[in-house]
Amino acid sequence: MENRTLGDSEIEVSALGFGCWAIGGEWQDADGNPLGWGTVDDQESIAAIRRAMELGVTFFDTADVYGTGRSERVLGRALAGRRDEVVIATKWGNVFDEETRTLIGEDSTAAYARRALTASLRRLGTDRIDVYQLHLGDVPLDEATELREACEDFVREGLIRAYAWSTDDPGRAALFAHGENCVAVQHACNVLVDAPEMLALCEQHGLASIVRSPLAMGLLTGKQGPSGRGAAGDIRSVPPAWLRWFDEGGVPAAQWRARINAVRDVLTADDRTLAQGALAWLWARSPRTVPIPGFRSVAQAEENAGALRRGPLSKAQLSEVAELLQ
Repeated sequence: MENRTLGDSEIEVSALGFGCWAIGGEWQDADGNPLGWGTVDDQESIAAIRRAMELGVTFFDTADVYGTGRSERVLGRALAGRRDEVVIATKWGNVFDEETRTLIGEDSTAAYARRALTASLRRLGTDRIDVYQLHLGDVPLDEATELREACEDFVREGLIRAYAWSTDDPGRAALFAHGENCVAVQHACNVLVDAPEMLALCEQHGLASIVRSPLAMGLLTGKQGPSGRGAAGDIRSVPPAWLRWFDEGGVPAAQWRARINAVRDVLTADDRTLAQGALAWLWARSPRTVPIPGFRSVAQAEENAGALRRGPLSKAQLSEVAELLQ
């Protein structure tokens, strides 16, 4: 797989990134509902990050709120002494209590963006963020304009190299796209739920498509059977309204299992695992995509990174998937 260049910048990343939500461990919302992926082992997380680098992954995406700071700290430890070998993306906008590991609110002011950036730089142990991303998907446009200009200030000060918005709204993404140093949009997309408007916007504005939920929060790994249930502390066990892939108790939703079964043979052709096939679909869907699957172990890192060796699905396979999912 060829590397990707983010927007019109000089920032080059591997075609596959790694999302660092899961390695933040357990955290919760104000009502005590889980927002993490269960317990984690920081040493295993660090080993997985370093193994991913050995296999060609140079892009790591996190957020200050993941594990209420823990994900950034773990990533910083893993990259100590090797910072210049990778591209780091993180996000801001959520307000949290690190001591109680609780999400407590949102703040879309420019003043908070600066405070959050300073804290992320400290936790990551770095002097700059490569891609700084707004983590609130529905900020009003007037406030978002102020945040875009704040990001331009951060670029001029050398605190960040570029910025993006994590949103599924093409209109909001387009507003950020007009910023000189906006290089990407982070949005949801996978073989089960396409995002044609967002991919078209990326093409129109020359942005990279940083794809979250490329494996439907684990559903496209094929590791969870129809009665599989999320563990305690796992967001999938008590899915919020926006988490469409799982029913209460972490049971994979039947309608999505049926769609996976319809395309399983295509995705697993050419000696790919189901997860590798799902990543290959995204690369075939657009040359601008940089999927960022999550991970919690060295084995998961190796499987995800293994998709790079096999590259995208063929045009014929892409068409076959489209026909099967009509």
